[in-house]
Amino acid sequence: MDVYQGAVAALVPFLVSERSYGYAAASGIVLAASLLSSVVQPLFGALTDRWPMPWLIPLATAAAGLGVALVGLDAGYAATLAAVALSGLGVAAYHPAAALLVRTVGGPGHGAMSWFALGGNIGFACAPLLVVGALALPGPAGWWLLAAPAALGVFLNRPPSAKRSAVKRSAADRAAAGPAPAAVRRPRDDGRAFLRLSLVVVVRSVVFTGLSTFIALYVRERGGGETAGAVALFALFAGSAGGTLLGGRLAARWGRVTTVHRAYAAVVPAVAGILFLPLPLVYVCSALAATALYVPFSLQVTLGQDYLPTRMGTASGVTLGLTVSVGGLASPLIGAAADAASLRTALLPLAVLPLLAWALARRLPEPAEPEPSEPSEPELTAARD
Repeated sequence: MDVYQGAVAALVPFLVSERSYGYAAASGIVLAASLLSSVVQPLFGALTDRWPMPWLIPLATAAAGLGVALVGLDAGYAATLAAVALSGLGVAAYHPAAALLVRTVGGPGHGAMSWFALGGNIGFACAPLLVVGALALPGPAGWWLLAAPAALGVFLNRPPSAKRSAVKRSAADRAAAGPAPAAVRRPRDDGRAFLRLSLVVVVRSVVFTGLSTFIALYVRERGGGETAGAVALFALFAGSAGGTLLGGRLAARWGRVTTVHRAYAAVVPAVAGILFLPLPLVYVCSALAATALYVPFSLQVTLGQDYLPTRMGTASGVTLGLTVSVGGLASPLIGAAADAASLRTALLPLAVLPLLAWALARRLPEPAEPEPSEPSEPELTAARD
């Protein structure tokens, strides 16, 4: 699924060169993909808290792939905005349902969420290579090739048949027979901590989205070609995959909150290196910046779920959706500043903003662990039955 979030950013240099879009117009493409997603993703999260919707994940996957493929019709700027908005809607519908499923199946730790985020990071990393390879084909074939990962995702995530579901339920019922497990007293929601965490994720979103939108153009402006820009974008996305796995390991040693704020402190020199070091080192700094930005990624999702334990779908929709997509809202401002001055000047705030995330994250509490309690007599009877 996340290959389509990466694909929108990877399409920006192509749209600038082939359709003569300016920086502001090109960043509007990213805004279109993010705006609808930022508004409706918490809504999808709230819906998944209330009702099971096994059909939502494959439907959302199909919408994300179709939207990116329709960009190839080149029916005008408005049609392009509508196509990427459709893709963003698919992304919005997918993430809360998928994150809730991962946390439900994977348990209270953050290991399962780290692997889930790693899959998304790999999709991000593959997006520039997929776009460059697909658009090398003549005609509309390349654009429809971009929809191939979505078609595979729909097949793999199709809802189970009623017969298979009944078999699974029967097996689960048999496995549940035996002594009743202790009940779990879930902690209360901590709205203040969740709000502070949301602000941290907003800052992270602005920095990462700004880099992913403009780094390929920045490399081209400094003398690199389209291939060099794609390599820089690939380095950025590839670094994100390593950061996700590293985050889980560091959290096991330091705790989630400490890992989060230390990671943001490391972002500052990496982004400064992108802007001021010689071009070959930009690739290294891109990977380092993405690694530092993605160390907190899955940890912030599980922190949000633990701050709102009674509304984990809503928490997922906010941490994976509303706050993440806010970065797309800042892209047009960066593009307008680049048109008015220079791209380096427009990107300078991205080297300073992580300090704000660091300061906010330092004051986050570590969520309390659920405490076991004795099961009631009705619970014992239900477990035996």
